[in-house]
Amino acid sequence: MKNKRILFTGGTGKAGKHVIPYLLDQGHRVLNVDLKPLDHPGVDNLITDVTDSGQVFNAMSSYAGLDELEAGTGVLPFDAVVHFAAIPRILIKPDNETFRINTIGTYNVLEAAVKLGVRKIIIASSETTYGTCFADGQADPHCLPLEEDYDVDPMDSYGMSKVINERTARSFQRRSGADIYALRIGNVIEPHEYAELFPDFIKHPEVRRRNTFNYVDARDLGQMVDLCIGKDGLGFEIFNAANNGNAPDISSRELAERFFPGVPFTRELEADEGLYSNLKIRRVLGFEERHNWKKYVSPPYA
Repeated sequence: MKNKRILFTGGTGKAGKHVIPYLLDQGHRVLNVDLKPLDHPGVDNLITDVTDSGQVFNAMSSYAGLDELEAGTGVLPFDAVVHFAAIPRILIKPDNETFRINTIGTYNVLEAAVKLGVRKIIIASSETTYGTCFADGQADPHCLPLEEDYDVDPMDSYGMSKVINERTARSFQRRSGADIYALRIGNVIEPHEYAELFPDFIKHPEVRRRNTFNYVDARDLGQMVDLCIGKDGLGFEIFNAANNGNAPDISSRELAERFFPGVPFTRELEADEGLYSNLKIRRVLGFEERHNWKKYVSPPYA
């Protein structure tokens, strides 16, 4: 599982800059492919536009650093590709550009990886596929908890691009037989953001409604990516990537009654299970939360 040679797109972004150090700590070699370099010890960067298919193919058949020249054996194949590069939300670029960059970039990465023989690919999908995050007005989910078999139906260009990317990944998995896993990444929280954001989340839980009260610690997301790299033979799979429970510290039933009245539950929730359920990634991949928000925020929590 360890010492894998990994090409990581978008590693300079909010999530990637924490996930890559986690992967390095596990003993992996990582080449960051991004429009901006990541300044971190042990990381080599290749400035690449993922919407350009030629650049992606070239990057994926590249050395991971100058030191690899010493062996004199040519370019090595990558063991895994992790694709995080994207416009990270709506209202950064025009909607058509958000959709174009996210879908074409993902197509290019998947195509190059499959055609170059990479057998493990992880792509960043999103909580926004469930349709509440960037809805026009307040949208209720069809049912709770939110799980991976939900009929995703976003209204926005970003969420739609992620739905398309999941379908694209499924198609490439069918034609190649490679393992391709999509992480529906929740609201990413960096370590410094607990002190900055969570006191307001506790006082005003309504601000978390669009996220269905989920969060994912950026370091725990690193663990999830590493678990995906180490788990073979699943084919195409989707996993909600979120921490346990809700933010703030209010039970799922109470949150549903207050903010999603009338929305049916499909099953009873397990203890410490959030409305945005991470039960599948815990059961299938063995994810164990290490950075619960309560470790970094002083009580009272509600």
